[in-house]
Amino acid sequence: MRRKIPSTTALISFEAAARHESFTKAAQELSLTQGAICRQIASLESFIGVELFRRSKRGVKLTEAGLSYSRRVATQLDAVERDTLSVMGQQGANTIELALVPTFGTQWLLPRLKDFQQQHPDVTVNLTNRTRPFLFADTDFDAAIYFGDADWSGTSSYRLMGENPVPVCSPSLLGAAQHLSAETLAELPLLQQTTRPYAWRQWFNAQDMNVPRDMTGARYELFSMLAQAAMHDMGVALIPPFLIQRELAEKRLVIANERPLSSTKAYYLMIPERKIESASLQAFRDWLIKQAAIYSLT
Repeated sequence: MRRKIPSTTALISFEAAARHESFTKAAQELSLTQGAICRQIASLESFIGVELFRRSKRGVKLTEAGLSYSRRVATQLDAVERDTLSVMGQQGANTIELALVPTFGTQWLLPRLKDFQQQHPDVTVNLTNRTRPFLFADTDFDAAIYFGDADWSGTSSYRLMGENPVPVCSPSLLGAAQHLSAETLAELPLLQQTTRPYAWRQWFNAQDMNVPRDMTGARYELFSMLAQAAMHDMGVALIPPFLIQRELAEKRLVIANERPLSSTKAYYLMIPERKIESASLQAFRDWLIKQAAIYSLT
C-alpha cells in the first residue's frame, strides 16, 4: 500500500519557507529559484488539501494550520537528518549504543572508558542518558546500565556493583560537628531523589526511627542535581560516595553520617537476548564486569 506522504523536496521547501516566512529566503537557502519554491508549496497544499500560507502583496504568512504543520515537519526532518548522520558515522565501525543513568556514566564509566577504547579501538561506545527502564524493541539501544533489581524482560543481566548511599551535606551545614546523629538529620531539610522516593524512609527505618517528614523536601532526578543542591546548603542528601569522589576530596561535600543505606538493588548491565552473541557487546561486557570488580576491591 502506497504511503500518504508528500515528496521530500516539497517538505524541505515548506520547512525552509515556514522558518523564514519568505519564499525568497527559502529559495536562497536551498539554492533554488523563488518560482520553484512556489511550485513546491502549491503542490504540497494541493496534496494535503490545506492552505499553508496566506499570500499578499507584502509577502506570505503562515496560516494556523501551516504553523502547526511546519513544527511537526521540522521535528521529523531533524530526526531523519540525525538518523542519516548516525548511519554515516557508523560506516566501517562496530558501534555500541548504550543507555545509562547519567551520573553513573559521567562520574564512574567515562573516566574508565579510555581503557576500553585502547583495548578495542575498532569499537565505538555511544552514551545516552536514560534514567528508567524501556523496551529495547522500541529503541536503537544495544545495552543499558541501570540501577534496579535486574527484572527486565527479554534481557540478560550482569551485576556490576551496589550503591550504598550515605548522608552528605555542605561543610557549613555540618558546622563544627564531626558527625550528625540520625535525630539531628531528621530535623534538617531532606533532599529527595525522584527515582529513589523511599530512600530516606528506608535509611531512618534502619536506625529504628519513624520520621513523619521523611518523604518531604525538594525532589531531583539526578544525583548530580542532589550534589549541587547539597553543596549550596539546601539540605542533606543520600548519595553514593563513589559518585561524588571529587566533591568529597575538595571538601565541597562532607559525609554527615557514616551509616550507609543498604539495598538489594544494584547497578546492572542489561543486554537484550537477541544481541547477546554480539562480539563487541561481549567484549564490552567482560571489560565492564572486570572494571567493576577492580573498583569493588579498592
